[in-house]
Amino acid sequence: MQTVRVSLAHRGYDIEFAPLESVGATLASFDRISRCIVLTDANVAELGYAKRVAEAIGEADILTVAAGEQSKSIETATTLWEKLLELKADRRSVLVAVGGGVIGDLGGFIAATFARGIRFFQVPTTLLAQVDSSVGGKVGIDLPTAKNMVGAFHQPLGVLIDTQTLQTLSDEQYASGLGEVVKYAVSLEEKLFELLEANIDGIRNRNAELLQKIVAICCRIKAKIVEQDEFETTGLRALLNYGHTFGHAFESQSGYTLSHGLAISMGSICAARLARRLGKVDDAFVERQIALHRALGLPTTPPNVDIDKTLELMRRDKKSEFGKLRFILPTALGQCTVIDDVADGDVVEILRSLFFASIRIQ
Repeated sequence: MQTVRVSLAHRGYDIEFAPLESVGATLASFDRISRCIVLTDANVAELGYAKRVAEAIGEADILTVAAGEQSKSIETATTLWEKLLELKADRRSVLVAVGGGVIGDLGGFIAATFARGIRFFQVPTTLLAQVDSSVGGKVGIDLPTAKNMVGAFHQPLGVLIDTQTLQTLSDEQYASGLGEVVKYAVSLEEKLFELLEANIDGIRNRNAELLQKIVAICCRIKAKIVEQDEFETTGLRALLNYGHTFGHAFESQSGYTLSHGLAISMGSICAARLARRLGKVDDAFVERQIALHRALGLPTTPPNVDIDKTLELMRRDKKSEFGKLRFILPTALGQCTVIDDVADGDVVEILRSLFFASIRIQ
């Protein structure tokens, strides 16, 4: 059994690779749990994963929300707070989030805020959640015009990853997770990039052994950074957001119908092109990244967007300071840095190079 340790100053936790049925034994190792509540969405519930987890725990209530980013809302949060009250949840209760990134973010936010904080446990079932959102303790909900703008840092008791759940993902969900995997490779781990390049067929065919290796590598990368900058006070953790400034703007303009990982895939290519424009990388770097995206079936060009709206959304991004645009940009394969105060004109030129119609520029 493989584990990855997140070693935080105040309390660490394990990322465990094991079947879903192991969650009962894992939770039993924690002291004084009064009640377990499983939170999932309609799609995951239909697959039976939440039921398997609840049965493994022994006694657990299951709460189900609609699938999709729209559930990360204050309306859904209010409903769930009321449900926890009805179930008589208390500070010895544990909320178990079974699902993708939306359920992990939403469940963690509910746990962080109900009764001023109860414990929660992550059981991510999508590739995106397994490699990224389930690790690190960032939880939250969306505002209508800004993704993840309301939230907290609330670390889980632990994370249990069963990579067999990846076999039931739709092609789009799987590709969405690969968008985050490539993000890690380009910005933080050259050896991961080379592993991806050398195993295109295995990745596209969802080879179980290969996927567990890739997920473990991504978890180790993120765990190392979270350990050093848990609350984003040094700027190190911001390096995990390569492609996100562009990507979140694309995602928001789609009304969150564009999946997060695909938006990050598009945003990463835009960020690479911006880095090339600013002299941080060369043409060969950009073309190699584009080639890997295409080989894995990932999008390289975003849908048509309003450039003015894109700039406005970027200024609302959590990484922005004093209204100035900040980007995480690559400087070499596996290396990136924060670039402050990028000129609007440079961003506009990147977007203009991608769109030739249906845009408005002032």
